[in-house]
Amino acid sequence: MQLQTRTANGVDHKAYMVGGGIGSLAAAAFLIRDGHVPGRHITIYEAMPVLGGSLDGGGNPTHGYTLRGGRMLTTDNYECTWDLFKSIPSLSAPGKTVFEETIAFNQIHQSYCRARLVDRNRAKLDVESMGFDLQDRLELLKLTEADEAKLGTSRITDWLSPPFFQTNFWFMWSTTFAFQPWHSAVEFRRYLHRFMMEFSRIETLAGVKRTVYNQFDSLVQPLSIWLKAQGVNFVVNCTVTDFELKTDQGKIVVTGIHYKRDGTTEIRAIGADDLVFFQNGSMTDASSFGSMTSAPQHRTKDDSGGWLLWEKLAQSHPEFGNPAAFNSSIPESFWESFTVTVKDTAFFDQMEAFSGNQAGTGGLVTFKDSNWLMSIVLAHQPHFINQPADVQVFWGYALHPDRIGNFVPKAMADCNGKDILQELCDHLNFDQETIASAICIPCRMPYITSMFMPRAYGDRPLPVPKHSKNLAFVSQFVEIPEDVVFTVEYSIRVAQMAVYELLGIDREIPPILHHDESIKVKLDAVVKAFR
Repeated sequence: MQLQTRTANGVDHKAYMVGGGIGSLAAAAFLIRDGHVPGRHITIYEAMPVLGGSLDGGGNPTHGYTLRGGRMLTTDNYECTWDLFKSIPSLSAPGKTVFEETIAFNQIHQSYCRARLVDRNRAKLDVESMGFDLQDRLELLKLTEADEAKLGTSRITDWLSPPFFQTNFWFMWSTTFAFQPWHSAVEFRRYLHRFMMEFSRIETLAGVKRTVYNQFDSLVQPLSIWLKAQGVNFVVNCTVTDFELKTDQGKIVVTGIHYKRDGTTEIRAIGADDLVFFQNGSMTDASSFGSMTSAPQHRTKDDSGGWLLWEKLAQSHPEFGNPAAFNSSIPESFWESFTVTVKDTAFFDQMEAFSGNQAGTGGLVTFKDSNWLMSIVLAHQPHFINQPADVQVFWGYALHPDRIGNFVPKAMADCNGKDILQELCDHLNFDQETIASAICIPCRMPYITSMFMPRAYGDRPLPVPKHSKNLAFVSQFVEIPEDVVFTVEYSIRVAQMAVYELLGIDREIPPILHHDESIKVKLDAVVKAFR
């Protein structure tokens, strides 16, 4: 097949991606698939040695696997995600796309959590009831019906009374999506609307879909390999430090990219018809891993520098957003995850017997009375493509790592992997022998929920700011009406919007499906609220 050399709008563009996360990878794919930009004309700069950004996965069976986090997927939403992955070949299912592979996998391994909340007595709670009283229902309805202008920069606690945060609903909703009471009321409201279908099945997580392996192996790897086959240039271990900007007829134009690589500073000139896509901000910036014998380091943005370029741009161009709204309070935006690698089946056997779910059919098991508010999830095995048959991996996280444990007398943030395993086993009343072979690697993430922080309109830039000619923003810190951050969908939707606008592509972006306007969905939610 002969390669096209002219793009969808008839101009011979080159494109440069700053950041190698899912947003940039998706933008590159849309440039090729829908914009007809040759892959060889696309360059992706990434500061890390691997692509994928926050959708990472690493380690090995000897020293332990690592996952900083996992993002919830559904097939009732995620319209742009599946539009993209219907075009990307699977790595493990020949002849199928990633979308087809994922659908087939979930038809076999269906989610239905039987142990969503566990109390201090190691008992599985009956969570059919959301635990609301009349005041809870009225306040939640008022928040749901308020418009965003009225909500402004308010927090969830400005709208809901203290008893609400002790309901079954709050424990399940907050741990499914990682909300804290002090987070943005606007974002909480958006989630209530976007995932209203999940409201009526939040206790079983029946709407959740999973990839065959972890999301790095199942989403990032196939996409990266497809892009490489198209000729896309990947430049890793490369930190972009600055943009050269000029104003031309009232439009801001990027004319150069400054970057450091192998100890030297270089400048990439940006041509008149070239495009730049910038991943501003990072939820996993300044992350640190611990080990079985050491706690993760307490890093800040000064230890990583992932916010510096956005801060520099925003200082002189307010329409490029306000990063300070998101990165100014680590105590309000950090939590800690942990990945456990085990070399015998003892823990999985006991957990499956306790929960009533085989690995891969349940969901988060949350320890409601845990001071750390700790949850774990056992995925279908193997969870990594190269995982040996005699090794199993599970993941967990805690929303309050600054608090002293129930059994371990120190804050989770100061715990090593051995301490975390002890706390977990004591919550389950499991003998320590069940994790005798385990390797637990904790991960501290100071900005993991920074995109949930209260914000004003304009704190997030538009995908293509009003006065930008060739610069687009593709990240979790970009403004899309109605959609929700902390999802793969948000990054991919932003990327699609940015590419289509800059290239003038005449193809409809998959619209957000308004399940919240369905009479059945509304009725199901009302019925659930009164249980």
